[in-house]
Amino acid sequence: MSEENGASSVPNAKTSLGLKAKDFKTDQEVRWCPGCGDYAILAAVQGFMPELNIPRENVVFISGIGCSSRFPYYMNTYGMHSIHGRAPAIATGLSTSRPDLKVFVVTGDGDALSIGGNHLIHALRRNVNLTILLFNNRIYGLTKGQYSPTSEQGKITKSTPFGSLDNPFNPVSLALGAEATFVGRTLDSDRKHLTEVLRAATEHEGTSLVEIYQNCNIFNDGAFDHLKDAGEKGEWIIPLTHGEPIRFGKNGDKAVVRDADGGLSVAEGVAADDSRVVIHDAHSENPSYAFAISRLSQADSRLSPMGIFRSVERPSYDSQFRAQVTAAQATAGGDDAAFKSLLHGSDTWTVASAVS
Repeated sequence: MSEENGASSVPNAKTSLGLKAKDFKTDQEVRWCPGCGDYAILAAVQGFMPELNIPRENVVFISGIGCSSRFPYYMNTYGMHSIHGRAPAIATGLSTSRPDLKVFVVTGDGDALSIGGNHLIHALRRNVNLTILLFNNRIYGLTKGQYSPTSEQGKITKSTPFGSLDNPFNPVSLALGAEATFVGRTLDSDRKHLTEVLRAATEHEGTSLVEIYQNCNIFNDGAFDHLKDAGEKGEWIIPLTHGEPIRFGKNGDKAVVRDADGGLSVAEGVAADDSRVVIHDAHSENPSYAFAISRLSQADSRLSPMGIFRSVERPSYDSQFRAQVTAAQATAGGDDAAFKSLLHGSDTWTVASAVS
């Protein structure tokens, strides 16, 4: 399969386990509002899971609180509907202690970037072996329409009747600022692109974060319509394909160019041989390049780079943790009692049962 919009993939193939999409569907009634973008994301995830060729009992979905966090109920794997914002912390413990598991985190813009902000950035900087799906609808849906950390300034909601004063987070910029090793963005209604980006994220060793623009048709309907309209989306979606010039526009006459001061910006009427046009490098070790790409939307909020911003290799926290434990065991001479003594140290105590 060719690369498109920055998502490299491998040919589809029947797995040796013989799993199909239906095997990942549960008997639970899917309880999202009719028309919610979460349905499309769920279908895409269930559709590509068989390609992983991983037994269902070795897959875990962990969520926090929010509409998206009902995800574990609908995946016929292990899962945990945890507490608000804490899914990355719980997933970190599971991933480091169980290398045989493939661990996913499903979260929303409120769950991940408000109460869960610290947990998210520390999982990213540590490079824990997790795949984080961040559903961004720019609103609090479960609690009925309050503004979220990604709501635009001036947003009128039930909690901001005169318009939000907050400067919104850009989740991709935030992840790159934490030096995440894999960061992507996709759209709920683009099944092909969504699947390709999710597949690449799942194959990545370390923390991968995928921001998914997801429409909330009840409390923030149409937030991404300009990225879905067949006649308009070409003007605003900036496709990121590794090794390819970053060009877009209905006639392909728009491009991301390097300015004289080294910065990046969008230019119109750019000739095909213009040397200023940036060739996308998702594997750049310096995160400042991907960060600059993520900030293109600051000049015009309608602009949206889509695809894989960054994908680099770095040892995962899990592998380093297990190597450290192995080294400590070797230091203890392979003696299990000595190793436990090393772990517990001298500052421990035992709580005895009450004496009658």
